Amino acid sequence: MTKAAGPGEPPPALAQAIRRLLRPLLRVLIAHGLTFPVLSQLLKELYVEVAEAEFPLPGRPQTDSRINLLTGVHRKDVRALRGRGGTPDLPSAVISRNALMIALWTGSPDYRDASGEPRPLPKTGKAPSFESLVRSVSKDIRSRAVLDEWLRLEMVKVDDAGLIHLNNAAFIPREDFTDVAFYFGRNLRDHIAASGHNLLGNQPPMLERAVYYEGLTPESAATLAALSRETGSKALIEVNKKAFELSQRDAGGASASHRISFGVYFFSTSDSSKDSGS
Repeated sequence: MTKAAGPGEPPPALAQAIRRLLRPLLRVLIAHGLTFPVLSQLLKELYVEVAEAEFPLPGRPQTDSRINLLTGVHRKDVRALRGRGGTPDLPSAVISRNALMIALWTGSPDYRDASGEPRPLPKTGKAPSFESLVRSVSKDIRSRAVLDEWLRLEMVKVDDAGLIHLNNAAFIPREDFTDVAFYFGRNLRDHIAASGHNLLGNQPPMLERAVYYEGLTPESAATLAALSRETGSKALIEVNKKAFELSQRDAGGASASHRISFGVYFFSTSDSSKDSGS
């Protein structure tokens, strides 16, 4: 029998789920020196921010007392924290530039081959070329500089004929901590938002599924990791092609205010790992 929640307590099943969710997050925070007092202050600010923005009463002003009631944050702190606004969720200029070029290379018919895959590109020349790809996104940076950086990060490779091929690694930030941290926050935020949408019973439910197996050997896990990378990359490219087509059609439209994210992930660990527990 499932234990009922006491007064002021969350449902036990939700509390257990939060423990599972927070364990790997706390490992990252502790590894990077983010202590409990710092996290506590961040949570206090976010509790106030979310309660103020997302839990208003229709036709009535949001008050410090109501936010205190919703969050348990002291009214003195509520007064100090209200109205600050959130930190802008903006990627670095390099992330934006790289993402636009990858989206164009994998999404535009001009940059795809007959099978729909990203076309191998000559370094220079008229479109489609790597030079034209860079120029279509930014005229302030030389294509040679972008190519050198992408080669260093193994985002592309150059074949014997001098053609540039896009690697699957282009979808994964590899080195710069600021870039990796940005995607860490954005991707996990949207994954949790989709799952939370379903947990709250909102309709229609959002896609949020995973394949889960136990009792595998390390070799089997490695085989599935490789298969996941291959099929995941194909899925990302396919969705990106359609998203690029629709974004071109919708550009400037009065109702073009929605954003989407679609992602894949793979995780493997020993059954004895703490991540397997609660």
